[in-house]
Amino acid sequence: QVQLVESGGGLVQAGGSLRLSCAASGHTFNTYTLGWFRQAPGKEREFVAAINWGDGSTAYRASVKGRFTISRDTAKNTVYLQVNSLKPEDTAVYYCALRHTSDILTASQSYDYWGQGTQVTVSS
Repeated sequence: QVQLVESGGGLVQAGGSLRLSCAASGHTFNTYTLGWFRQAPGKEREFVAAINWGDGSTAYRASVKGRFTISRDTAKNTVYLQVNSLKPEDTAVYYCALRHTSDILTASQSYDYWGQGTQVTVSS
């Protein structure tokens, strides 16, 4: 079965950085997309970034462009989200998700598998 395990969250001050990781296992898809979403208390889950596993193409939410970077390590089957210049409004649970096709979509319902999430808290 598909497993996505996130790590790397924590408590940081505004302006700080974290690197989130998501290790994927248990799937046999040849083409797929891995994405990061986040959900703050009382808010809808929202798209943050995604990467096409095959060609490495990426997409970002407008508010994180230039601050967040998604990347992959194909040998480790791991996707990373480097989050820099963090702001209090970035506080949320960050989820990794897998879509079993290569097109990058931003709607959460387009993704088939989800991790448990990792908490990111940014203090002002």
